[in-house]
Amino acid sequence: MITRKHSIPWIHRWSRPIVAGIATIGAAVTAYLTITKLTGDPTACPTGGCDVVLSSPYATVFGLPLALFGFLAYASMVVLAIAPLLVNSSEQKALRTNLERWTGLLLFVGATAMTIFSGYLMYLIAFVIKAVCIYCVGSALLSTSLFILSIIGRDWEEVGQLFFTGTIVSMITLVATLGVYANANNPRVAAQAGGYTIASSSGAAEIALAQHLKQTGAKMYGAFTCPHCQNQKHLFGAEAAKQLNYVECHPQGQNAQPQACQAAGIEGFPTWEINGQKYTGEKTLQELADLSNYQGTRNFQNTPQTGH
Repeated sequence: MITRKHSIPWIHRWSRPIVAGIATIGAAVTAYLTITKLTGDPTACPTGGCDVVLSSPYATVFGLPLALFGFLAYASMVVLAIAPLLVNSSEQKALRTNLERWTGLLLFVGATAMTIFSGYLMYLIAFVIKAVCIYCVGSALLSTSLFILSIIGRDWEEVGQLFFTGTIVSMITLVATLGVYANANNPRVAAQAGGYTIASSSGAAEIALAQHLKQTGAKMYGAFTCPHCQNQKHLFGAEAAKQLNYVECHPQGQNAQPQACQAAGIEGFPTWEINGQKYTGEKTLQELADLSNYQGTRNFQNTPQTGH
């Protein structure tokens, strides 16, 4: 009697390389977002909403960029996916089998948590922040793909146990997420965060420059969560900063005008619009004076802050 060798579905053979590939893409995206968040550089975003999302209170967790935690999550998925593949199945079959079993479960747990968290972020983007971030949407799609592959990419002996595990992980992730964002969801906290105190004072030159910028129609687009915007206002000082035509782009900021920012095509903060031209990034007062053809005194007294 001839016995046929059991055929392994192609998805079972290739699920781990596919997972590793998807997770690598996710790690690259989140690494890029982490770098731009730390450096304050604008992201390459066709919608203009990426920086609005990435400068929101929800983009920072425990004082660190949320994208950094995303990078660590994707990097962990890469390691879990390829770890069994590094073991020779013919020489160390038992070790390979155990690694496949345990890393398979951990891949499912990790993908479930990432999908639930990404789903909550999609809710925030759609109904709270109300700005489109293609990187965030892309990351959510990658997480969902990892979740699907973690389920169909191997045989599960106990489907009921898998469902139970997924339910527990989902509940823990959701509760933890709501706990992390408790303050950000608090309207009183958000209202307090909507503005910040400018500690520096203004000299005559700063006030004169601010008045000149206002009279010539110059605008400063920014977000209250943006440290470079705070530093920009620090250069003017408290008195002069009140003279600026400032447009708040963050939906939760004071006198927010996110639609105006999107209509103007703002992609990074701060962005200056002077004489019909846009200039992204923090500028010295000397630079602003040159760009706006300011002819007054230039003995500016404030210096840029460090540590942002």
